[in-house]
Amino acid sequence: MNRIFLSHVALIIVNLIYALNYTIAKDVMPEYIEPSGFILLRVIGGSILFFFIYFFIVKERVKKKDFFRLMLCGLFGVAINQLFFFEGLNLTTPINAAIIMTISPVLVIITSAIIIKEKITVRKIIGIFLGLIGACILILNSGDISFKNDFFTGNILVLINATSYAIYLVLVKTLMKRYNPITVMFYVFIFGLIFVLPFGIDEIQKIDFTTFNEEIYLKIGFVVICTTFIAYMFNAFALKSLNPSVVSVYIYLQPLLASLIAIALNSDTLSLVKILSAIFIFSAVFLVSIPSKKVITN
Repeated sequence: MNRIFLSHVALIIVNLIYALNYTIAKDVMPEYIEPSGFILLRVIGGSILFFFIYFFIVKERVKKKDFFRLMLCGLFGVAINQLFFFEGLNLTTPINAAIIMTISPVLVIITSAIIIKEKITVRKIIGIFLGLIGACILILNSGDISFKNDFFTGNILVLINATSYAIYLVLVKTLMKRYNPITVMFYVFIFGLIFVLPFGIDEIQKIDFTTFNEEIYLKIGFVVICTTFIAYMFNAFALKSLNPSVVSVYIYLQPLLASLIAIALNSDTLSLVKILSAIFIFSAVFLVSIPSKKVITN
């Protein structure tokens, strides 16, 4: 029970980081760093951090039969997930991206049913639906979604990102049962680095660090350390105890957490819409988090 509670706390922290990341990453791209170059920078940073913890603390061996799944996790969870999200965010608006990402829990439930035979219950469907309503109300209340042709490519890329992330959560769940989360993340990032390198190497060489000020360095540090290293590590920790569908439904907390931060900073006010959205979202997390009587995994 203690570990499960800590897993939920970890997921709250992860989605707080992601809520902040939409705006922080957008401030850096593309003026200072192009999207693919930024991805390579964060994957290199994440790989280095996981390398030191893995080799000096964990030192766990991985069976040969699991390397293919680790490679797939690196492809879907790091390369496609990050490249398509940042490229998409660069070509669309944060509101559009946030709305599209709300489909992720639906994709996770479908993928889980196909790959690991996780049962799709009425309770989960209701929970996802409530979370979707709550998140969309909050997001749309902060701005307008746009379907202009200018944003079409970016919207599609974010949708591919959401699909890739759903596949990753399901694939990596089996590995979390066998290994330490740091072990899994180290290999996932090493494979991810191999896939990302060809796409970001030219852009990272074009970075003009003389144009950076202290604020830009801090924002890059946040993306590398928080959005990459901490978020992936905490997600991995949560997956040791929770199903992918539970991990994914926490995405609905992102707009709520962003609103709470704005209220705390006196840049926004509490309203009936926000209270109702919070009720929908917390109800969703509660319903999806209740363990099923029987979950079949391979």
